[in-house]
Amino acid sequence: MTRGFYIGRFQPFHNGHYNMVERIAADVDELVLGIGSADHSHTVRNPFTAGERIMMITKSLVDTDLVTYAVPIEDLDRNSVWVSHVQSMSPDFDVAYSNNPLVIQLFREAGIDIRQSPMFNRDVLEGSEVRERMINDGDWEALVPEAVAEVVDETNGLERIQMVSDSDSNGE
Repeated sequence: MTRGFYIGRFQPFHNGHYNMVERIAADVDELVLGIGSADHSHTVRNPFTAGERIMMITKSLVDTDLVTYAVPIEDLDRNSVWVSHVQSMSPDFDVAYSNNPLVIQLFREAGIDIRQSPMFNRDVLEGSEVRERMINDGDWEALVPEAVAEVVDETNGLERIQMVSDSDSNGE
């Protein structure tokens, strides 16, 4: 059995992430999705809590044949020990997937098999584009699995990101 590890902030989990999971599923029997920056929420860059992101991922992948685990990974801000931190928070895994140059380097230095995958429609399917559309009442729902839109609705996530994106009119 092969278990993979895929890390992302998933702010929110979008169709690009979903496509990546589908590609990884061809290589592994199980997949751990590491929810990076799990300790951050309620900001424009990180509007959703780790728990909300777990809901997004779990509900989006419920109909796939792949066994998945969503695991929160808090930021350490100490790159030299980051991989061991990830390993301490995650089920054991055989291979990691990332396109982030720093993450690739850290896993390589730790002797972990790391694989990259082509990104799917990256010019549109990136978290910053989804969040920008959410803030500006654009069509963000087209960029995420239906289950993610449901979680955003359930948690009043749209109101939250719009509220935290407003600057204080008094300059404070």
